[in-house]
Amino acid sequence: MEALVCRKIGDPTEAPNSSDNSAFALETCHPIPKLDWSTAVRIRVKATSLNYGNYLQILGKYQEKPPLPFIPGSDYSGIVDSIGPKVSKFKVGDRVCSFAPLGSFAQFIVADETDLLPVPDGCDLVAAGALPVVYGTSHVGLAHRANLKSGQVLLVLGAAGGVGVAAVQIGKACGAVVIAVARGDDKIQFLKSIGADFVVDSSKSDIIASIKGFLNERNLKGVDVLYDPVGGKLTKDALKLLKWGAQILVIGFASGEVPVIPANIALVKNWTIHGLYWGSYKIHQPGVLEDSLKELLSWLASGKISINISHAYSLKEANLAFAAIRDRKVIGKVMIICDNKAAKSKL
Repeated sequence: MEALVCRKIGDPTEAPNSSDNSAFALETCHPIPKLDWSTAVRIRVKATSLNYGNYLQILGKYQEKPPLPFIPGSDYSGIVDSIGPKVSKFKVGDRVCSFAPLGSFAQFIVADETDLLPVPDGCDLVAAGALPVVYGTSHVGLAHRANLKSGQVLLVLGAAGGVGVAAVQIGKACGAVVIAVARGDDKIQFLKSIGADFVVDSSKSDIIASIKGFLNERNLKGVDVLYDPVGGKLTKDALKLLKWGAQILVIGFASGEVPVIPANIALVKNWTIHGLYWGSYKIHQPGVLEDSLKELLSWLASGKISINISHAYSLKEANLAFAAIRDRKVIGKVMIICDNKAAKSKL
């Protein structure tokens, strides 16, 4: 099978096998994973998602640093190819999606049946492969941690990225008034098209003044929930918009700068600060993840949410996918579509 293997820490935007310094090797005869336990399921990967965390991991800047070599990749969708003798939930040919710590940048992956979710009728299989991490992060953050309620004001920073787009859609699904911050006309127009109530172009506007003007027009007292995957100066500015009792969701630091949230102001304003590392729920509260993803899949099937796939590439073009993320060209999700016709099981 084809698999994209990270042989060394390096720049994932360099083409696989292009030089001795290339981080990636595209292996066309990588061994197909075996079913090593009774409830194992092998999935023929249809689509796998690129997330900013994957980019940082290959650069060696992510909080989890797997030993080399490794196959990157987290959320994916595909078709059940083979099952272990005690698998009861799935059969060969079923459509499924899931996420893994590693391994989805390949034509096949093996998972336990308890880690898989059926993709319901009405769901596009490629879109389902984009769902778990970014939509899961936003859903757990907003619905589970912040308990976002109808009528509350949600401010989404970095709103045109993967988790940002998901947060805007989930915020609207929860009935919130959604304010989105992004950069560039294309991104602004897209965010308006998916229902954001007010969109600010941070490259052109005074964010604080613009948002305060909108809040005054709507007779709103301030922001109830801040969704922040960006960090840096943008976070510092956004704090000025939060009302008493507001909640802050710390999602990530795409700006490269970890912000300082003054504890004395958090005390006076009764703010709640939530750190959210979505993947750790798999260890500590897996039921929360399962319930969240089931609800998201039902929303996707019913059209309550939709997934915008901004760019799609093959495995051998993965460097272009990472470059799109690095250069902030993405509106929504970047996907790798696997061509499984060339993969032949050797088992």
